[in-house]
Amino acid sequence: MIYFAHRGASQERVQNTLSAFSRARALGATRYELDVHLSKDGALLVHHDYSLLSTAGEDIPLAALTLADLKKYPLINRLTKESVFVPQLQEVLPVVRPQLSCLNIELKNDNNRYPGLETAVLSCLHQAAPDILPKTLFSSFDYDTLVRLRKLDKNARIGLLTRFFDVSKALALGAESVHMNYTRFTPQIAQTCHENGLKVYLYTVNDPLLATHLAESGADGIFTDCIGLFETNNTL
Repeated sequence: MIYFAHRGASQERVQNTLSAFSRARALGATRYELDVHLSKDGALLVHHDYSLLSTAGEDIPLAALTLADLKKYPLINRLTKESVFVPQLQEVLPVVRPQLSCLNIELKNDNNRYPGLETAVLSCLHQAAPDILPKTLFSSFDYDTLVRLRKLDKNARIGLLTRFFDVSKALALGAESVHMNYTRFTPQIAQTCHENGLKVYLYTVNDPLLATHLAESGADGIFTDCIGLFETNNTL
């Protein structure tokens, strides 16, 4: 069983922030998951939702904001006293680079909301972190986004992020893994995936007993908010 730090150490720090990824690394993480959007001026933003409502209390779409605008909106932080903001992807990359095994980048691009997002992310990695690109696993709930990504890079590592399991879609993409909510997972899904050379990664699992059960049922890995519970080489 392998463990992805879901949006960083998001139980201890504000999710998808530099602080969250730094904390996850301190807790022993070598695999991370994050979400990427495009700002109004083309910056790659690491944030989960399409707007700032849940994180900064302002119902403003990220696509309507420039990078400079974002500095006006500190994120709500009930965990520590530090001021935190939405970071750029190129700011996160150096934080996760040490001992990195895998970086799962979820492309938030439903209905092609950000035309060119796939090109922008690939370009960023090629320019800012070519060493990280082979360790990057791309996923998205938007299937067409992954199709476009595959056309842009035949060697891109892809994980099919899905609410409705269909192994044919994963195989058509040349995916290496299937990512899904653990509540929809079954041992039969694991068997089908493994028979077709696919790994199965499940979100979001914060209970070690549940993780053990899922592993026994065939899951290969989990995304967790509580990376410190699962990594043994903690440096607290």
